[in-house]
Amino acid sequence: MNAQELRDKTPDQLREELTNLKKEAFNLRFQQATGAMENTARMRQVRRNAARVKTVLNEKARAAAE
Repeated sequence: MNAQELRDKTPDQLREELTNLKKEAFNLRFQQATGAMENTARMRQVRRNAARVKTVLNEKARAAAE
């Protein structure tokens, strides 16, 4: 997922994507705690994707306020 793909989405779609990423991060933390995690790099990817979504949401909110 890159920033350009996110910029093409509506704010509602971005909020839904953020919710899905937060759920996935929770599940990954749970897997890590129980020792069942297979792909440890996925945690980093999910965190960064969530940050990208938040950044684009803030950009859209700032643009709408102006």
